[in-house]
Amino acid sequence: MQPNRAIRRRTLRALAGVIIVTPLLNAGPVLASETYPTKPIRLIVGYPPGGSNDIAARIIAPELSQLLGVSVVVENKAGANGVIGADHVAKAEPDGYTLLLSSMSPVILAPQTMKQPPFNTLKDLAAVNMMALTPEAIALGPKRQGINTLPELLDLAQKERITLSSSGSGGLPHLTIELLKKVRPNIEHVPYKGAGPALTDTLAGHVDGIVMDLPPLYSQIKEGKLKALAVTSEQRVSFLSQVPTAQESLPGFNVENWVGIFAPAKTPANVLTTLDQAVRKAVTQPKVKAALEAVALSPVTQDSPAAFQKQVADDYVRWGKILRDAGVEMN
Repeated sequence: MQPNRAIRRRTLRALAGVIIVTPLLNAGPVLASETYPTKPIRLIVGYPPGGSNDIAARIIAPELSQLLGVSVVVENKAGANGVIGADHVAKAEPDGYTLLLSSMSPVILAPQTMKQPPFNTLKDLAAVNMMALTPEAIALGPKRQGINTLPELLDLAQKERITLSSSGSGGLPHLTIELLKKVRPNIEHVPYKGAGPALTDTLAGHVDGIVMDLPPLYSQIKEGKLKALAVTSEQRVSFLSQVPTAQESLPGFNVENWVGIFAPAKTPANVLTTLDQAVRKAVTQPKVKAALEAVALSPVTQDSPAAFQKQVADDYVRWGKILRDAGVEMN
């Protein structure tokens, strides 16, 4: 009996060790290796705090920190419609410790409106992966309260001039309006210096409506201060499921702004793979998905860095042509 009791005591001690140690093992990083990462990572945002890029960065950074086992610190380098931050990353050491979180404008649109862009997106940046999509919203303010659908607006635009505001010339909202103008030339683009002034004047009735990335308009739409006629995504968004897509009345009308993460070109393939796995895993976490959807961003990733890189290249060509056709002035 004595030997059996000794064996049982040893077995219980061993099991207790497993119970104590296992949570500690699970709490550690799951994607870090001995070679990368071994120090904090800077996640650069080309806009001031509070915008959709900054919000997305602050949602994903803590999850990346946990997965990679090092601090991921959001750093704002604002200016030139996001180009200053993107250029900083394009010229950084390609070691995986300086990354860019960007929507389309700083890397797809803005460089193609500059006579001498400081970097070449397709040559100087390496795509890691997308983390979210957001459509443009086509919405009306109090000036046009009787219009409830996009077809009704287009019908009115056959008879009257319709003014739609945006956050400025050359951005995705402006180009969305240019696509609408191809359908109804009576639609007029009214650019503002930022989303705030455009939204203020729309709500005050100085213009008929507004076209903007969904996040800045989301709360105003939910509160009924703006009437959303359509979103420009391929499918309706879950958090505004009552709002139709533009494609439901204009087949093929698809404009979606993505938010993704980039590294400098020539970043080693194994580092890009580690970052890609971390981004994809982070975006699948329920708390991250919920936080993104709460600010009108739909969590989405691509299958690989190569797939995201192809989308970046395709979007560069597509929107470059639209910019030229729209006659957006170079600066």
